[in-house]
Amino acid sequence: MPLTATTLALVSEADAETATRIERVASPGGIEAWLVREPAVPLIALEFAVTGGSTQDAPGKAGTANLVSGLLDEGAGDLDSAAFQDRLEAKAIELRFSAGRDHLSGSLKTLAENRDEAFGLLALALNTPRFDAEPVERVRQQVLAGIRRKSTNPNSLASEAWWAAAFPGHVYGRPVEGTAETVAAIGPEDLRAFVGRVLTRDTLKIAVVGDIDAATLAPLLDKVFGPLPAKGQRLAVAEAAPQGLGQRLVIDVDVPQTVLTFGWPGLKRSDPDFVPAYVLNHILGGGTFSSRFYREVREKRGLAYSVYSYLMPLDHAGLMIGGVSTRNDRAAESLSVIEAEIARLAKEGPSADELDKAKKYLIGAYALRFDTSGKIAGQLLQIQLDDLGIDYIHRRNGLVAAVTIEDVRRVAARLLNDKLLVTAAGRPVGIGGAAGGGQSGTGQGGTGQGG
Repeated sequence: MPLTATTLALVSEADAETATRIERVASPGGIEAWLVREPAVPLIALEFAVTGGSTQDAPGKAGTANLVSGLLDEGAGDLDSAAFQDRLEAKAIELRFSAGRDHLSGSLKTLAENRDEAFGLLALALNTPRFDAEPVERVRQQVLAGIRRKSTNPNSLASEAWWAAAFPGHVYGRPVEGTAETVAAIGPEDLRAFVGRVLTRDTLKIAVVGDIDAATLAPLLDKVFGPLPAKGQRLAVAEAAPQGLGQRLVIDVDVPQTVLTFGWPGLKRSDPDFVPAYVLNHILGGGTFSSRFYREVREKRGLAYSVYSYLMPLDHAGLMIGGVSTRNDRAAESLSVIEAEIARLAKEGPSADELDKAKKYLIGAYALRFDTSGKIAGQLLQIQLDDLGIDYIHRRNGLVAAVTIEDVRRVAARLLNDKLLVTAAGRPVGIGGAAGGGQSGTGQGGTGQGG
């Protein structure tokens, strides 16, 4: 007997519940973490994040959060950069930091036997980063080299132009990495000021997975995160929606293919329609080999190898973003097909078969997000950041299974917009000039994120 979406949801929920029994751990100092204990594998994975990525870069200092993330493990306390890295390498400890638009985050992976050393080095990196002159300049040059490479990369150019046009005058319109001018202007005092304002306990979220119990973890949370300032001093970030809908902006690049980035308003994660929208997007452009974009653009017409769309819920804006790369002389046709599919889905909604297949895939694939300790920790952290509740893992597939065709049709009519903001990097034939009130031009902006 074939499995229905509801049956798959129940099976996947049972598997997830076995693999992810989540404990809420509170340290003596009041720091909370979500823990999934797994003593069968002698590893520990920790993920954490605080509110405030590139949105907290000071005016004229875009790229500060990104530079901080590259320097937190480049010397701390009484250990210079080389000594700190030697200590990590000697115990095979993986320690990484990253900055996005809304969050600064970190990741720690270690053998359980090296737990105390790993947590001690993380504590040093967070609480006493050195920002010595040599590593600051070395990492700055690495960032600048990346910015130079992106300045000739059509994918990067199309994405940056899209963000700049979508969010003019807003912090989301700035590049996360900054520009050559702003990165050059960042000094150690800017890095220290950023850490003091943003790396604080008031928005801290922590997830831990592996061979460690709650009683052992609790005092370690205080050791690592307890010395951080209790409250941050974050810059206010305005709510925003993408602008420039209907515009077609062309960035002239002498390459044989055009990269198109397109987008329009989406939903925040807290919106009651987010799960139906997630299913809708899978049908439109999120399904790698099953979406309408894939079928119409690649399979039927051979216009491109890859075409996609995704939801991007930011803290202060909701987006739907997509992209395609195609021959210059077929760029206009590709965009026309994409726009036609958006309009058709908005008008007619999906078929019952499309909805059933999308739900089955999304339910069945959910377990793949929990097949390693690192993935589980990442999922637990994201659920906390999205404020979905500690039981979300066990509710999620049921929410997908409950989506009806009426839900998806309603959300399609609400979200799918025939006025896209489009940026094209290349020499596209038939794109540019006034199109739906748009214009041709160039722009710089922030890079895209995964949805």
